[in-house]
Amino acid sequence: MKELKFKVFGSFIAVTGMPGAWRAFYFGAEGKRRPADFIIPGDVAERDLCEYLSDLLHEDATPRNHTAVQLS
Repeated sequence: MKELKFKVFGSFIAVTGMPGAWRAFYFGAEGKRRPADFIIPGDVAERDLCEYLSDLLHEDATPRNHTAVQLS
């Protein structure tokens, strides 16, 4: 199973699975995870995940945390 990690406006998010079966989790530096409070539609392609997360979570952006990047 593939895992991709993102930092979106200061939140660390891991996405596992594949198109059509994505699962999202919040994760911390200590390695703990909890299920995210949103779903990723099945038609979102892997290459579009960062943009989707950015669009979904744009209200969390602050002057200090204003970027969305893929970490792995």
